[in-house]
Amino acid sequence: MSHLHASALPSRTVLVSDDASLEATARRRAGARMGWYVHAMVYLAVNTVLMLIAFGTGRNWAIFPALGWGLGLLLHGLGVWLSLGGGGLQQRLIDQERARLSSQRDPW
Repeated sequence: MSHLHASALPSRTVLVSDDASLEATARRRAGARMGWYVHAMVYLAVNTVLMLIAFGTGRNWAIFPALGWGLGLLLHGLGVWLSLGGGGLQQRLIDQERARLSSQRDPW
């Protein structure tokens, strides 16, 4: 197996030495994306209930938790999507990461 210096590689290149490492990295990245999907679904569910309660009482207070939490969801999404790129459901994400990491292997 040939060794490359990190300075000779683009900053986003990942060196993977074996299939187990490739699989672990693909699963970690897919898990990060799934974590954002779960966060978004909980955000929608909770804030829908809060909006129904607020509007049922004739008040508009529910916009404040929605905006605050929405900012957190946005920052979480930026961290996940900008650092990892792409999208999809977990198995598709695992497959994409596996393919991406396989293509980055040093053929020598």
